[in-house]
Amino acid sequence: MKTLYPEIAPFDSGMLKVSDIHEIYYERAGNPDGIPVVFLHGGPGGGLIPLYRQYFDPEAYHVILFDQRGSGQSTPHAELRENTTWDLIHDIEVLREKFGVDKWYVFGGSWGSTLSLAYAETHPDRCLGLILRGIFLTRRKELLWFYQYGASEIFPDFWERYRDEIPFEERGDFMTAYYNRLTSDDEQTRLSAARAWSVWEGSTSKLFPDADLMNHWEGEHEALSLARIECHYFMNNSFFPTENYLIENVDKIRHIPTVIVQGRYDVVCPMTSAWELHRAFPEAEFIVVPDAGHSVSEKGIASALVEAMDKFKEKGKS
Repeated sequence: MKTLYPEIAPFDSGMLKVSDIHEIYYERAGNPDGIPVVFLHGGPGGGLIPLYRQYFDPEAYHVILFDQRGSGQSTPHAELRENTTWDLIHDIEVLREKFGVDKWYVFGGSWGSTLSLAYAETHPDRCLGLILRGIFLTRRKELLWFYQYGASEIFPDFWERYRDEIPFEERGDFMTAYYNRLTSDDEQTRLSAARAWSVWEGSTSKLFPDADLMNHWEGEHEALSLARIECHYFMNNSFFPTENYLIENVDKIRHIPTVIVQGRYDVVCPMTSAWELHRAFPEAEFIVVPDAGHSVSEKGIASALVEAMDKFKEKGKS
Protein backbone atom coordinates (compact mmCIF):
# COMPACT_ATOMS: atom_id res chain seq x y z
CA MET A 1 0.00 0.00 0.00
CA LYS A 2 1.27 3.46 -0.92
CA THR A 3 1.63 6.20 1.67
CA LEU A 4 1.69 9.95 1.32
CA TYR A 5 4.90 11.78 0.54
CA PRO A 6 6.50 13.72 3.43
CA GLU A 7 5.19 17.13 4.42
CA ILE A 8 6.40 19.86 2.10
CA ALA A 9 6.22 23.66 2.17
CA PRO A 10 5.35 25.68 -0.93
CA PHE A 11 8.27 27.23 -2.80
CA ASP A 12 5.98 30.02 -4.03
CA SER A 13 2.64 31.49 -2.97
CA GLY A 14 0.67 34.66 -3.54
CA MET A 15 -2.58 36.33 -4.47
CA LEU A 16 -3.91 36.70 -8.01
CA LYS A 17 -6.68 39.09 -9.02
CA VAL A 18 -9.17 37.23 -11.21
CA SER A 19 -12.16 39.60 -11.29
CA ASP A 20 -13.22 43.04 -10.15
CA ILE A 21 -13.91 41.71 -6.66
CA HIS A 22 -12.05 38.39 -6.33
CA GLU A 23 -8.44 37.58 -5.54
CA ILE A 24 -7.43 33.95 -5.24
CA TYR A 25 -4.65 32.52 -3.11
CA TYR A 26 -2.30 30.12 -4.87
CA GLU A 27 0.73 28.09 -3.92
CA ARG A 28 3.25 25.94 -5.75
CA ALA A 29 5.14 22.97 -4.36
CA GLY A 30 7.57 20.35 -5.59
CA ASN A 31 9.79 20.79 -8.63
CA PRO A 32 9.20 24.00 -10.65
CA ASP A 33 10.62 22.18 -13.70
CA GLY A 34 8.58 19.04 -13.07
CA ILE A 35 5.40 17.63 -14.58
CA PRO A 36 2.64 20.20 -13.99
CA VAL A 37 -0.47 19.20 -12.03
CA VAL A 38 -3.27 21.42 -10.73
CA PHE A 39 -5.08 20.43 -7.51
CA LEU A 40 -8.80 21.28 -7.28
CA HIS A 41 -10.17 21.16 -3.73
CA GLY A 42 -13.65 20.16 -2.68
CA GLY A 43 -16.75 21.95 -1.50
CA PRO A 44 -17.20 24.20 -3.35
CA GLY A 45 -15.86 26.39 -0.59
CA GLY A 46 -13.59 23.86 1.11
CA GLY A 47 -10.20 25.52 0.73
CA LEU A 48 -6.69 24.07 0.91
CA ILE A 49 -4.93 22.23 3.72
CA PRO A 50 -1.20 21.34 3.77
CA LEU A 51 -1.98 17.62 3.39
CA TYR A 52 -2.99 18.14 -0.23
CA ARG A 53 0.62 18.72 -1.28
CA GLN A 54 1.59 15.21 -0.17
CA TYR A 55 -0.07 13.17 -2.94
CA PHE A 56 2.66 14.01 -5.43
CA ASP A 57 6.33 13.08 -5.71
CA PRO A 58 7.96 16.48 -5.07
CA GLU A 59 10.92 15.63 -7.27
CA ALA A 60 8.71 14.76 -10.23
CA TYR A 61 5.77 17.15 -10.04
CA HIS A 62 5.22 20.89 -10.20
CA VAL A 63 2.08 21.08 -8.05
CA ILE A 64 -0.15 24.14 -8.39
CA LEU A 65 -2.87 24.54 -5.76
CA PHE A 66 -5.31 27.37 -5.14
CA ASP A 67 -8.22 28.40 -2.94
CA GLN A 68 -11.26 28.77 -5.16
CA ARG A 69 -13.24 32.02 -5.06
CA GLY A 70 -14.42 32.84 -1.55
CA SER A 71 -12.56 29.87 -0.02
CA GLY A 72 -9.56 29.54 2.28
CA GLN A 73 -7.27 32.56 1.97
CA SER A 74 -8.95 33.91 -1.17
CA THR A 75 -10.84 37.17 -0.81
CA PRO A 76 -13.50 38.31 -0.22
CA HIS A 77 -14.21 35.41 2.09
CA ALA A 78 -17.41 33.39 1.47
CA GLU A 79 -18.42 35.79 -1.32
CA LEU A 80 -21.22 34.57 -3.60
CA ARG A 81 -21.11 37.28 -6.25
CA GLU A 82 -19.16 36.39 -9.41
CA ASN A 83 -18.84 32.86 -8.06
CA THR A 84 -19.94 30.18 -10.53
CA THR A 85 -18.46 27.01 -12.01
CA TRP A 86 -17.56 28.95 -15.14
CA ASP A 87 -15.79 31.63 -13.10
CA LEU A 88 -13.67 28.90 -11.48
CA ILE A 89 -12.82 27.41 -14.88
CA HIS A 90 -11.73 30.90 -15.94
CA ASP A 91 -9.48 31.11 -12.87
CA ILE A 92 -7.86 27.74 -13.62
CA GLU A 93 -6.96 29.04 -17.08
CA VAL A 94 -5.59 32.28 -15.65
CA LEU A 95 -3.32 30.28 -13.34
CA ARG A 96 -2.21 27.98 -16.16
CA GLU A 97 -1.22 30.94 -18.30
CA LYS A 98 0.45 32.75 -15.38
CA PHE A 99 2.83 29.85 -14.82
CA GLY A 100 3.45 29.13 -18.48
CA VAL A 101 1.89 25.68 -18.44
CA ASP A 102 0.85 24.25 -21.80
CA LYS A 103 -0.80 21.06 -20.50
CA TRP A 104 -1.17 19.63 -17.03
CA TYR A 105 -2.69 16.84 -14.99
CA VAL A 106 -5.93 17.78 -13.25
CA PHE A 107 -6.45 16.24 -9.80
CA GLY A 108 -9.72 16.71 -7.94
CA GLY A 109 -11.99 14.98 -5.43
CA SER A 110 -15.63 15.42 -4.48
CA TRP A 111 -16.55 18.89 -5.82
CA GLY A 112 -13.00 18.89 -7.17
CA SER A 113 -14.00 15.94 -9.38
CA THR A 114 -16.99 17.97 -10.63
CA LEU A 115 -14.79 20.92 -11.45
CA SER A 116 -12.12 18.70 -13.01
CA LEU A 117 -14.67 17.16 -15.37
CA ALA A 118 -16.17 20.54 -16.23
CA TYR A 119 -12.73 22.02 -16.88
CA ALA A 120 -11.61 19.05 -18.99
CA GLU A 121 -14.80 19.09 -21.06
CA THR A 122 -14.26 22.82 -21.66
CA HIS A 123 -10.49 22.64 -22.30
CA PRO A 124 -9.67 19.02 -23.26
CA ASP A 125 -6.57 20.17 -25.13
CA ARG A 126 -5.04 21.40 -21.84
CA CYS A 127 -5.28 18.08 -19.95
CA LEU A 128 -2.51 15.48 -19.77
CA GLY A 129 -4.72 13.32 -17.58
CA LEU A 130 -7.45 13.36 -14.95
CA ILE A 131 -7.32 11.92 -11.43
CA LEU A 132 -10.83 11.95 -9.97
CA ARG A 133 -11.90 10.88 -6.47
CA GLY A 134 -15.32 10.62 -4.82
CA ILE A 135 -17.34 11.42 -7.93
CA PHE A 136 -19.91 14.18 -7.54
CA LEU A 137 -22.03 15.11 -10.55
CA THR A 138 -24.14 17.65 -8.58
CA ARG A 139 -27.41 16.22 -9.83
CA ARG A 140 -30.63 16.78 -7.94
CA LYS A 141 -30.86 13.16 -6.78
CA GLU A 142 -27.38 13.37 -5.25
CA LEU A 143 -28.25 16.56 -3.37
CA LEU A 144 -31.56 15.20 -2.09
CA TRP A 145 -29.81 12.04 -0.89
CA PHE A 146 -27.41 13.97 1.30
CA TYR A 147 -29.32 17.10 2.28
CA GLN A 148 -32.94 15.92 2.41
CA TYR A 149 -33.36 12.17 2.91
CA GLY A 150 -31.13 9.14 2.52
CA ALA A 151 -27.83 9.69 4.30
CA SER A 152 -30.00 10.68 7.27
CA GLU A 153 -30.99 7.02 7.64
CA ILE A 154 -27.37 5.91 7.98
CA PHE A 155 -26.23 8.67 10.34
CA PRO A 156 -29.39 9.57 12.31
CA ASP A 157 -27.33 10.73 15.28
CA PHE A 158 -25.32 13.28 13.29
CA TRP A 159 -28.41 14.21 11.24
CA GLU A 160 -30.22 15.59 14.29
CA ARG A 161 -28.11 18.71 14.53
CA TYR A 162 -28.50 19.45 10.82
CA ARG A 163 -32.26 18.77 11.05
CA ASP A 164 -32.88 20.73 14.23
CA GLU A 165 -31.32 23.90 12.83
CA ILE A 166 -34.47 24.21 10.70
CA PRO A 167 -38.01 24.64 12.12
CA PHE A 168 -40.37 21.74 11.51
CA GLU A 169 -42.54 23.65 9.07
CA GLU A 170 -39.56 24.28 6.74
CA ARG A 171 -38.12 20.78 6.68
CA GLY A 172 -39.82 19.81 3.44
CA ASP A 173 -36.98 21.65 1.65
CA PHE A 174 -33.85 21.78 3.79
CA MET A 175 -31.64 23.36 1.12
CA THR A 176 -33.94 26.33 0.62
CA ALA A 177 -34.30 26.75 4.38
CA TYR A 178 -30.54 26.69 4.81
CA TYR A 179 -29.99 29.04 1.89
CA ASN A 180 -32.31 31.60 3.48
CA ARG A 181 -30.31 31.44 6.70
CA LEU A 182 -26.87 31.34 5.08
CA THR A 183 -27.72 34.52 3.17
CA SER A 184 -29.39 36.20 6.15
CA ASP A 185 -28.39 39.71 7.21
CA ASP A 186 -27.96 38.43 10.75
CA GLU A 187 -24.41 37.24 11.45
CA GLN A 188 -25.33 34.72 14.16
CA THR A 189 -28.05 33.19 11.98
CA ARG A 190 -25.54 32.71 9.17
CA LEU A 191 -22.90 31.20 11.43
CA SER A 192 -25.20 28.79 13.26
CA ALA A 193 -26.58 27.48 9.96
CA ALA A 194 -23.09 27.26 8.47
CA ARG A 195 -21.77 25.19 11.35
CA ALA A 196 -24.71 22.79 11.28
CA TRP A 197 -24.40 22.33 7.51
CA SER A 198 -20.63 21.90 7.50
CA VAL A 199 -20.35 19.62 10.53
CA TRP A 200 -22.98 17.32 8.98
CA GLU A 201 -20.67 16.88 5.99
CA GLY A 202 -17.60 16.44 8.19
CA SER A 203 -19.38 13.88 10.37
CA THR A 204 -20.19 11.61 7.44
CA SER A 205 -17.04 11.90 5.33
CA LYS A 206 -15.14 8.90 6.68
CA LEU A 207 -16.00 5.25 7.14
CA PHE A 208 -15.11 5.77 10.80
CA PRO A 209 -16.30 9.23 11.97
CA ASP A 210 -13.44 11.54 12.88
CA ALA A 211 -13.86 14.03 15.75
CA ASP A 212 -10.96 16.16 14.49
CA LEU A 213 -12.67 16.57 11.13
CA MET A 214 -15.92 17.57 12.79
CA ASN A 215 -14.08 20.12 14.92
CA HIS A 216 -12.40 21.53 11.81
CA TRP A 217 -15.80 22.36 10.33
CA GLU A 218 -16.92 24.06 13.55
CA GLY A 219 -14.44 26.81 12.72
CA GLU A 220 -16.16 30.04 11.75
CA HIS A 221 -13.94 30.74 8.75
CA GLU A 222 -14.14 27.19 7.40
CA ALA A 223 -17.86 26.68 8.03
CA LEU A 224 -19.02 29.94 6.48
CA SER A 225 -17.24 29.50 3.17
CA LEU A 226 -18.14 25.83 2.79
CA ALA A 227 -21.81 26.15 3.68
CA ARG A 228 -22.54 29.44 1.93
CA ILE A 229 -20.76 28.58 -1.31
CA GLU A 230 -22.00 24.98 -1.46
CA CYS A 231 -25.60 26.00 -0.90
CA HIS A 232 -25.26 28.83 -3.45
CA TYR A 233 -24.02 26.37 -6.08
CA PHE A 234 -26.54 23.66 -5.25
CA MET A 235 -29.49 26.06 -5.42
CA ASN A 236 -28.34 26.93 -8.95
CA ASN A 237 -27.68 23.43 -10.40
CA SER A 238 -23.97 24.28 -10.02
CA PHE A 239 -24.55 26.61 -12.99
CA PHE A 240 -24.69 23.75 -15.47
CA PRO A 241 -27.15 24.20 -18.36
CA THR A 242 -28.61 20.70 -17.91
CA GLU A 243 -29.09 18.27 -15.03
CA ASN A 244 -26.73 15.62 -16.42
CA TYR A 245 -24.28 17.96 -18.16
CA LEU A 246 -21.05 16.22 -17.20
CA ILE A 247 -22.18 12.78 -18.43
CA GLU A 248 -23.69 14.27 -21.57
CA ASN A 249 -20.36 15.82 -22.53
CA VAL A 250 -18.06 12.93 -21.65
CA ASP A 251 -17.29 12.24 -25.33
CA LYS A 252 -15.07 15.32 -25.28
CA ILE A 253 -12.63 13.68 -22.84
CA ARG A 254 -12.56 9.99 -23.83
CA HIS A 255 -9.03 10.37 -25.17
CA ILE A 256 -7.67 11.79 -21.89
CA PRO A 257 -5.99 9.23 -19.59
CA THR A 258 -8.21 9.13 -16.51
CA VAL A 259 -8.27 7.35 -13.16
CA ILE A 260 -11.43 7.27 -11.02
CA VAL A 261 -11.01 6.40 -7.32
CA GLN A 262 -14.16 5.76 -5.30
CA GLY A 263 -14.74 4.63 -1.73
CA ARG A 264 -17.25 1.77 -1.63
CA TYR A 265 -18.98 3.22 1.44
CA ASP A 266 -18.95 6.87 0.46
CA VAL A 267 -22.12 8.37 1.92
CA VAL A 268 -21.46 11.99 0.89
CA CYS A 269 -21.04 11.09 -2.79
CA PRO A 270 -22.44 7.56 -3.11
CA MET A 271 -20.79 5.16 -5.52
CA THR A 272 -23.73 5.19 -7.92
CA SER A 273 -22.46 8.42 -9.49
CA ALA A 274 -18.96 7.01 -9.97
CA TRP A 275 -20.50 3.86 -11.43
CA GLU A 276 -22.60 5.87 -13.89
CA LEU A 277 -19.54 7.84 -14.93
CA HIS A 278 -17.61 4.58 -15.32
CA ARG A 279 -20.35 3.13 -17.52
CA ALA A 280 -20.43 6.27 -19.67
CA PHE A 281 -16.61 6.53 -19.75
CA PRO A 282 -15.29 2.94 -19.74
CA GLU A 283 -11.93 4.10 -21.10
CA ALA A 284 -11.09 5.47 -17.64
CA GLU A 285 -9.48 3.21 -15.04
CA PHE A 286 -12.04 2.60 -12.29
CA ILE A 287 -10.79 1.79 -8.77
CA VAL A 288 -13.18 0.95 -5.93
CA VAL A 289 -11.60 1.13 -2.49
CA PRO A 290 -13.42 -1.55 -0.48
CA ASP A 291 -12.87 -0.15 3.02
CA ALA A 292 -13.31 3.61 2.61
CA GLY A 293 -15.87 6.37 2.67
CA HIS A 294 -15.49 9.80 1.12
CA SER A 295 -12.36 11.35 2.59
CA VAL A 296 -9.20 11.89 0.59
CA SER A 297 -7.18 11.04 3.72
CA GLU A 298 -8.54 7.51 4.24
CA LYS A 299 -5.68 5.04 3.81
CA GLY A 300 -7.03 3.08 0.86
CA ILE A 301 -8.06 6.19 -1.06
CA ALA A 302 -4.76 7.95 -0.36
CA SER A 303 -2.86 4.87 -1.52
CA ALA A 304 -4.81 4.62 -4.78
CA LEU A 305 -4.31 8.32 -5.53
CA VAL A 306 -0.56 8.25 -4.84
CA GLU A 307 -0.22 5.12 -6.94
CA ALA A 308 -2.07 6.77 -9.83
CA MET A 309 0.21 9.80 -9.72
CA ASP A 310 3.29 7.60 -9.48
CA LYS A 311 2.18 5.72 -12.61
CA PHE A 312 1.64 8.94 -14.52
CA LYS A 313 5.09 10.06 -13.36
CA GLU A 314 6.68 6.95 -14.80
CA LYS A 315 4.72 7.39 -18.02
CA GLY A 316 6.14 10.91 -18.30
CA LYS A 317 9.69 9.54 -18.08
CA SER A 318 9.19 7.02 -20.87
